[in-house]
Amino acid sequence: MQTRFSSEQMQNPAIKIANDILRKCVHCGFCTATCPTYVLLGDEADSPRGRIYMIRDMLEKGDAVPPLVVTHVDRCLSCLSCMTTCPSGVDYMHLIDHTRAHIEKAYVRPMGERLLRSLLAMVVPNPSLFRLSLMASKLVKPFRALMPGRLKGMVGMAPAKLAAKSPMDTPQVFPAAGERRMRVALMTGCAQQVLRPSINEATIRLLTRHGCEVVVAAGGGCCGALVHHMGREADAQDAARTNVAAWMAERDDKGLDGIIINASGCGTTVKDYGFLLQDDADWAEAAKTISALTRDVTEIMDELGGPCSSLDAAPVVAYHSACSMQHGQKLTTTPKKLLADAGFEVREPAEGHLCCGSAGTYNLLQPELAERLGARKAANLEAQSPDLIASGNIGCLVQISGATSIPVVHTAELLDWASGGPKPRGVDT
Repeated sequence: MQTRFSSEQMQNPAIKIANDILRKCVHCGFCTATCPTYVLLGDEADSPRGRIYMIRDMLEKGDAVPPLVVTHVDRCLSCLSCMTTCPSGVDYMHLIDHTRAHIEKAYVRPMGERLLRSLLAMVVPNPSLFRLSLMASKLVKPFRALMPGRLKGMVGMAPAKLAAKSPMDTPQVFPAAGERRMRVALMTGCAQQVLRPSINEATIRLLTRHGCEVVVAAGGGCCGALVHHMGREADAQDAARTNVAAWMAERDDKGLDGIIINASGCGTTVKDYGFLLQDDADWAEAAKTISALTRDVTEIMDELGGPCSSLDAAPVVAYHSACSMQHGQKLTTTPKKLLADAGFEVREPAEGHLCCGSAGTYNLLQPELAERLGARKAANLEAQSPDLIASGNIGCLVQISGATSIPVVHTAELLDWASGGPKPRGVDT
């Protein structure tokens, strides 16, 4: 793609990166076939290729941000399926991230939109506030049908029964069972420890059972993905610095063999800390170190040899590969192999490359499109006639659970169960 940035614009490092990305696009259109919004809407402006054209024009013109461009950029899920498909290696992830940051700085959204985004940025990354908001949502849930779309989605996110706060999510060290093979830090996350604390508990049991000393480092917090995808770049960088500081302190004190993430959306972001903080001279090298140490829980289990199954039967599991897992981190076979080796019959749904519609806060900011994608995903998973549905991302678990009656559990919960842990909540098989 031809670009026409001025020499002055090219002095901006972010514009220079965007220019390099844009020039790799050859207009082939392969991305349209795997873009969820294009598949649903059939609008070129809601395809990666169409957005790339609009982004180029907007960035070349400087501060002007057409409302129509904002509409189509907001509809992008950042699922990154287009990057898996693209034969030219267009780095769409960093282009759309830069675009959202540009829009956040240069475009004034309507007041209601600004308030909603600020509320989400304040509440969801803070487990205490998020828990309180879910408790409040339960009180008004009977009136959900009368509420507007976005508010209805937020209220619907509240589980029927809110799990108690897990004592395992506080800073502490969990010793390895038997000989210690590794020492790792577990990111406990923000929304996940409120919505499904059993995931972190299962992960800790699984890792310690297989020879890992697991530390929950003091000072860690939200990965920053949620605010990053809303264009709040400075907030995302602050979150990254907070986690880098916490994990580097742990690494320098007693050593770390890895940073373990069990929410693939967070994992994609933490693995990109080196890029996110590349222009910060004080943090760039430490951020690269943390990114290099980061592993999804399935990656570390594969390194450890995987669990030996203790199951009497072989439940059928339909595996949903989160977009951040398959497109963001390029982990496609490892989770399925671990489940199969653990004794589960693993089945893959049709359209496995398409997003379920969760995508961070997408199901709250774009509820109609998210609902359509969620129903489509659930139907494809149900077509496999599974006993269970498994995924490695909390957002997907919540989204798909709202569209099917089949139990939806985390991959780590199944691996923990197969190797001697408790049966995941809601599993009857």
